Amino acid sequence: MIKGCKICGISDPNTLNFLINHPHPPRFIGFICNYPKSSRYVEYENLKKLLNINPKKSYYVAVLVKPNSEILEKIQKLPFDYYQLYDCSPEEIKEIKQKYQKKIITAFTIKSESDLTNYKLYSDVTDIYLFDSKGYEKSQSFDHELIKNIKLNKELMIAGNIQYNDDLENYKNLANFIDLSGGVETSGLKDLSKIEFFLKKVNEIKNEA
Repeated sequence: MIKGCKICGISDPNTLNFLINHPHPPRFIGFICNYPKSSRYVEYENLKKLLNINPKKSYYVAVLVKPNSEILEKIQKLPFDYYQLYDCSPEEIKEIKQKYQKKIITAFTIKSESDLTNYKLYSDVTDIYLFDSKGYEKSQSFDHELIKNIKLNKELMIAGNIQYNDDLENYKNLANFIDLSGGVETSGLKDLSKIEFFLKKVNEIKNEA
């Protein structure tokens, strides 16, 4: 059952204000904190300014790829509710979770069934599972059929080149949250008309009987 969505890769105050003041805001708003290869990467000083904006009903998510202690120490006082972690072992995540007292979205990049062998090892340290494509900074897809029969003890978020106008019925029995970044962009920039369309669709499917 779809409970909400995440809009990721926010890097400007105009888009952020649009999201948090929307009548149907996303549950999660993501910021790329330590991956400069991404065009959506936000440098620390700009990140501090952005996060001065009150998130109201949304949760702020720090997206971190194999974070080192330097970036973790740098952002520890910023008002993030969740850390979304890529390429970390269960032990590393446990240490991060305990030290910084954040909820954890554990991200798994999926291309084939073999990429799903280890997710159970993370059940004790994960608050939300995210199954994503292997694209990282590129919008790539993965076969969502691969996760169709997975049984989790936590909520599940899916990403991987999902588009703003996709039929959300296709994901209703797969995930609790839909994660979009490139899917609400035009020419690499967040498109408010696409975000508007998508947020309305998410609200409609959430309220289906």
